Amino acid sequence: MTIKEVSEKYQISQDTLRYYERVGMIPPVTRTAGGIRDYQQTDIQWVELAKCMRSAGLPVEAMIEYVRLCQEGDGTIPARLQLLVEQRDNLLEQRRQIDETLDRLNYKIARYEIAVETGTLTWDK
Repeated sequence: MTIKEVSEKYQISQDTLRYYERVGMIPPVTRTAGGIRDYQQTDIQWVELAKCMRSAGLPVEAMIEYVRLCQEGDGTIPARLQLLVEQRDNLLEQRRQIDETLDRLNYKIARYEIAVETGTLTWDK
């Protein structure tokens, strides 16, 4: 696939794809004899992973480290596991905080819905 096709399929700008490759968020993409990017299935899988991890809030530095470890081979499997576990724990903490905020908002919304029906709002923070 060309960079244009990958960009359209995954709704990522071509500049972002080049950036991912340049900084090491994905390994170097397969190229034609003329040097044009020619995304193969493995390259696509890296793009999908990068997109998924970025949308989940994974820091760029963590993704770069993960790619570097993968490129170093199977001796880095424990380090890769640790990196992924740490990122999962970070996401779970973020979700806990979001759930706590949603609970508070839902409580306040319920209070205001009652106030709309009754015309009064008891003091509430």
